[in-house]
Amino acid sequence: MIKLVYVIHRREGLSREEFHRYWLEVHAPKVRVVVNQIRARRYIQSHTIDTPLNAALAESRGLSPGCDGITEVWWDTLEDFQAAATDPGGAEALKMLLEDEQHFIDFARSTIVITEEHEIFDLTR
Repeated sequence: MIKLVYVIHRREGLSREEFHRYWLEVHAPKVRVVVNQIRARRYIQSHTIDTPLNAALAESRGLSPGCDGITEVWWDTLEDFQAAATDPGGAEALKMLLEDEQHFIDFARSTIVITEEHEIFDLTR
């Protein structure tokens, strides 16, 4: 499987709470509606929690401050993702999601990449 990882920063003027609420209660249902058109297999939102540990971890490594959350979306293959993006229904669905993201994401400070996972261990199974 391949995975899209989207490291997200909220738009200026949105509190963390407003950002997380919109992302979870407004945007997520829109993703759920178009799951078949975009051919995604899994969609996860990881909301950054308010803890001093985040700043301490970043500082201990000399990193910049953290983000407001991370989205992960899985596809079986890169070809499935590319097919969703070029299929008229998938392209329209992805366009709709992008337009909605403009309501809560600061694109200039966010990052998006396609990755391939290499599981080292999973003790949750």
